[in-house]
Amino acid sequence: MTRQLRSMVTSDGQLKLTIIDIPTPVPAADEVVIRVEAAPINPSDLGLLLGPAEMTAAKASGTSDYPIVSAPIPKPSLPALTARFDQSLAVGNEGAGVVIDTGSNNAAQALLGKTVAVLGREMYSEHRIVKADQCLLLPEGITPTEGASCFVNPLTVLGMLGTMRKEGHTALVHTAAASNLGQMLQKACTADNIELVNIVRKPEHVDLLRSIGARHICNSSAPSFINDLTSALIETGATLAFDAIGGGVLASQILTSMEAATLRNTKGFTRYGSTTHKQVYIYGGLDTSATKLQRNYGMAWGVGGWLLTPFLQSIGPVETEQLRQRVASELKTTFASDYVKEISLTEALDLENITAYNQRATGEKYLVNPNKGLD
Repeated sequence: MTRQLRSMVTSDGQLKLTIIDIPTPVPAADEVVIRVEAAPINPSDLGLLLGPAEMTAAKASGTSDYPIVSAPIPKPSLPALTARFDQSLAVGNEGAGVVIDTGSNNAAQALLGKTVAVLGREMYSEHRIVKADQCLLLPEGITPTEGASCFVNPLTVLGMLGTMRKEGHTALVHTAAASNLGQMLQKACTADNIELVNIVRKPEHVDLLRSIGARHICNSSAPSFINDLTSALIETGATLAFDAIGGGVLASQILTSMEAATLRNTKGFTRYGSTTHKQVYIYGGLDTSATKLQRNYGMAWGVGGWLLTPFLQSIGPVETEQLRQRVASELKTTFASDYVKEISLTEALDLENITAYNQRATGEKYLVNPNKGLD
């Protein structure tokens, strides 16, 4: 048997987190079994793991090996969750580990004993079975910890750059820029000679980004934020932004500053604003409140959602594989990830740990090792 972390939303409005035993997987001819040794807790994982539950009211029960966590879900949030009522769902979008068993075909057997990464879902499990062609063979010397986050964040970074090129923009704006993903984006933009405007919330985040070569950093908590942002947009010409915050007025502030930057040399009154299209893509929800738009940036603008999977589907498997190979070759440089703490499956259901990783704080990324302490 192998243990796996599960999340359930009950029809009576409760979140229930458990660890269950499932049969040890047996691979088909084209499959491999991975002993999972590292799986990050990304914001996208928290959406399934905790959802909108009120974790400040969470209660722990069960045993030390099989803990249970329960928490209430606000009634207004329940209608959006009906499709998952009373279903025990496995969690964990990505991770890495060692292949310990394979099917009979050559591609699968070639991975036996190798360290691989996979965007395979259900990764908060001691073992995970996937198709061999889903695996990214990690370069010699790369550990599961180093390879655990080589899909969601790195491919999102490359997807942002690909979207920029596809839509005809030449520079970017990024919020929550001191995050692991934000640091990767800065490094990738430096390598690709692309101007990037970084938006952060704390002075120490400015220092962090300066240390990795960032040129344009705007602190949204500073009184001079709008002026600083507009100046950076004038200098870079950025007309595309990716927003990890989502709620509040930040997206509107970015569009307003973009409009001011594009109109800086325009003489006279323009009834409908600039003709330069300005786009903000919301790809995260660190602020879960409503997105507020104050429409003072003309008519050539857009706000929409952006997700990695549709982008990868749009470029097709050949180009996607090229991106994966770039990530693999730069795991110790551009796409390196840092973690504040490694936890086991049972530790992932410790209320103190849940409080910490659910804060989604910059520089506080957690890593789940389902096999921690089992050797």
